[in-house]
Amino acid sequence: MKKTEIVNIFTKKTLGLTLVLSAAAMAFAQEKAEVSGIIVNKKNQPVPYASVTFSNKANKTLSDAVLTDEKGQYQLQLVPGDYDITVEAIDYKKSILHKNITTGNIGALSIEPEATTTLDGKTQELQGVVITASAAKPYKVELDKKTYDPSQDIVSKGGSLQDVLTNVPSVSVDTDGTVSMRGSSNVKFLINGKPSSLLGIDDGANALQSIPADQIERIEVITNPSSKFEASGTSGILNIILKKSKKVGFNGSVVGTLGYFPRTALNTNLSWRKNNWTWFLNGGGGYTENRTKNNSETTYHNIAFPTIDPKTAIEDVPNVPVHQLQNSTNKTYNKNYNVSAGFVYELSEKTSINLTGLVRTFEGDGNELLDTYDSFYRYTGNPANLWALNNSFGQRDSKSVFNNLAFQGDVGLDHKFDDKGQNLSVSLSLQRNRSDNNANILETRDDVPLLEDITRRHSVSKTVIGKADYELPLGEKSKLEAGYRLDVNDNTYDNFVSSTSNNPYIADYNNNTDYREMFNAFYLQFRSKIGNFGYQLGLRDELSNVTINYANQNPDKAPIDKTKNYNNLFPSVFLSYDVSKNNQILVNYSRRIDRPRSFFMVPFPNYSNSQNIFEGNIDLNPSYVDSYEVGYNITRKKFTINPTLYYRHAKDDTKMLVYRPDESLGVFYTKPINLGNDDRYGLDLNFTYDPFAWLKIMGSLDMFGYKTTGIAYYDAKDVNGVAKTGFMDFTGNGFSTRARLNTTFKLDKTLSVQLQGFYRGAQKSANQNTQDMYALNLGASKTIWKGDGTISFNIQDIFNTRSREIFSFNDDYTRRNYMQWQPRQFSISLTYRFKQGEKIEQPKKKKDINSNAAGDDQQGGPM
Repeated sequence: MKKTEIVNIFTKKTLGLTLVLSAAAMAFAQEKAEVSGIIVNKKNQPVPYASVTFSNKANKTLSDAVLTDEKGQYQLQLVPGDYDITVEAIDYKKSILHKNITTGNIGALSIEPEATTTLDGKTQELQGVVITASAAKPYKVELDKKTYDPSQDIVSKGGSLQDVLTNVPSVSVDTDGTVSMRGSSNVKFLINGKPSSLLGIDDGANALQSIPADQIERIEVITNPSSKFEASGTSGILNIILKKSKKVGFNGSVVGTLGYFPRTALNTNLSWRKNNWTWFLNGGGGYTENRTKNNSETTYHNIAFPTIDPKTAIEDVPNVPVHQLQNSTNKTYNKNYNVSAGFVYELSEKTSINLTGLVRTFEGDGNELLDTYDSFYRYTGNPANLWALNNSFGQRDSKSVFNNLAFQGDVGLDHKFDDKGQNLSVSLSLQRNRSDNNANILETRDDVPLLEDITRRHSVSKTVIGKADYELPLGEKSKLEAGYRLDVNDNTYDNFVSSTSNNPYIADYNNNTDYREMFNAFYLQFRSKIGNFGYQLGLRDELSNVTINYANQNPDKAPIDKTKNYNNLFPSVFLSYDVSKNNQILVNYSRRIDRPRSFFMVPFPNYSNSQNIFEGNIDLNPSYVDSYEVGYNITRKKFTINPTLYYRHAKDDTKMLVYRPDESLGVFYTKPINLGNDDRYGLDLNFTYDPFAWLKIMGSLDMFGYKTTGIAYYDAKDVNGVAKTGFMDFTGNGFSTRARLNTTFKLDKTLSVQLQGFYRGAQKSANQNTQDMYALNLGASKTIWKGDGTISFNIQDIFNTRSREIFSFNDDYTRRNYMQWQPRQFSISLTYRFKQGEKIEQPKKKKDINSNAAGDDQQGGPM
């Protein structure tokens, strides 16, 4: 029996067994009733984060426990009967009462404070009590963003930011680590509301893997940002909020992870709060190994043989390619370390300052082995058989070493003018990122040394970000917001390539580039509400200056100095209508900009091998996007549904031109260009459903269509060296899907199992077809040590199906490419929590019914 058939049978039986067990458990769980209530003190004030234990007198197995939320409220499902109810909270006396529970709200339960309380004493251990908190929903919809809480994501425990993103609604992570939203990879990343050097210049997936999942508080998904946010990122913004505890006393946790492919990690989150000071320290490190497979097969069409001058030497006549098969395996060994520390000091009840420092480094080495099998016609000079079909085997052995070091320092001041919401926030961020990538490459042909390449790439990025945000309430239903932001980015690239080959383009990869961009941004935003109708109008003005100084060490190429200036207005409109208490219609529009990545504009930024050349484009310009959304949000006790219809229209879209400038050589060039339009439309559906206390479901479905226009023309030479005009047609349209389902089973008070499934539909364009793909992940988590510890186990990509297969074609070739960036992995992690204090309840502010402010004091505003 074939392996594929065995996997299919196993998959069907596994899914069938899951459905049967789920149906049986659902039938059993129907005997329970919904119970809710509130815990208050003698002043009738709610008591947050109190543990409430329900002990069934007749059957102890029917007992359960819950933790109150920040409003002192709780809810859970119980079998009707007689219960002993035990309520415990820090600084309060233990309270026990008896009650016959049927269903519904059992009202307020009052508890008394201790005779004396201290904030620096140790927390009393709750003997024999296992607290099972009724967690908040992991997904929340607000006016201009969606918020995802990764704390309930069992599968990503002990993993990285990249692992967390694989389960965030509206977000997809490709097999090579590329992050996209609604089918587009032009995503803007922020950390705590600001661009960050922690994500590097061009380090991609390595940077995402260097940020531990355990240090992430939440992720804000902003698919259509308002004018308050920076305008870059046409498909949206992902704002990563890192942890910063607000609990009094000393609190923290330590997480250790072991896995295979070999993976080890140790991370900690510590905080201390007393009086006006709050300190925090997060840090850790890890080691990972990875293996990437990449296979490609190229077939050439319309083969033409050049006309040969009889006087030409046989060895000077180029071969005519027919077919090429390449198989590569790349093994990497990575180490990463990170630490962030800082404090918040409250100068007064209305003014506070904050200071944060972050350091992150990753380093490693890799070994890529590429096998190439070529079929080609070789000129013989024999009139009876001028061209003979030949086969050849080549091997490319590349050994690389890379390292990256990033620093970031942030300082900020927050001031409240009054208790009505008039606030001022100013901040300054200084960042630096240094990256080195070196490789030694040896190529052989039929076991004979062919060439040896040495590459050295050094890049440094320095960033200064200063910003100020002001909020002015106008009554209880309106607010005016204004702000200013300055961004200064200096990037330097130094590239060196040495080769024993006589390839003419090698000299171009020895260059130095200074890239500087400066943005001045101003925004004004007004929001208000009239009855059930809310609106928010904003306008942002961004003045951009970009200078590029490019010096090629090739004496035949003159230096290039380029300056570009832009002044763009970016309006945004957000409308909402409350159909009922928990039903809301959302309509919005915004204009966005897609700024070229800096290394896209360096003419020759990165040499990888002699047959695939990336060529930058110093004349590349931004593209602009108009984005529209219509959404509907329904929130109920057990479920939420958030369908959104969207449409995006991009002008002067950035496309990748793949071409052969010389058809007598099997060398492909890739170059970014501005060309035509790109239209995308679709339905983005996100939902959560908690049918029972032991079952939680979260899913997302993105169905989108796309239409691209544009034909790119380029200068080329045919096999005879005669000039010709080639072209690549980008015109096309199609339809694709993305789907994700996350199911969590609570098997008992301390044990949960989570199953994640992901599907990416096939996608077609005028010159490329991408095949569909699915993956399945499994995780389990058990609470131990009376609630102070958690042990978790997960398997990523159970059936080893997470890969990408692409078919590309042009008028003279077709190519199939298969890539598996990361094979099946599993890991086990252990978390230990130590705590002394409870969460401080923030001062109550007069409610702003239009408030949709992003982030908190950790974020410092989204501008």
